[in-house]
Amino acid sequence: MTGPRSDDHEILTLEEVAHYLRLKPQTIYKWAQEKRIPAVKLGKEWRFRRSVIDRWLDEQLLGDESGFRHLRGESGKS
Repeated sequence: MTGPRSDDHEILTLEEVAHYLRLKPQTIYKWAQEKRIPAVKLGKEWRFRRSVIDRWLDEQLLGDESGFRHLRGESGKS
């Protein structure tokens, strides 16, 4: 392997998140500014935590308004 891959990093750049989610960097930038995606601005750069993005994506996919709520694994149900 030649150098670190973005898959190995917990902290992602805007471009890495865009690639990860298969969206345009401009979309991620706009969402970060609008607080639609969990991000932090460090100086002039946006940073994202992979585990938080994964959790956020799950919420988007399986949230009450998604239409896929039934796919959630609800523990504690008999």
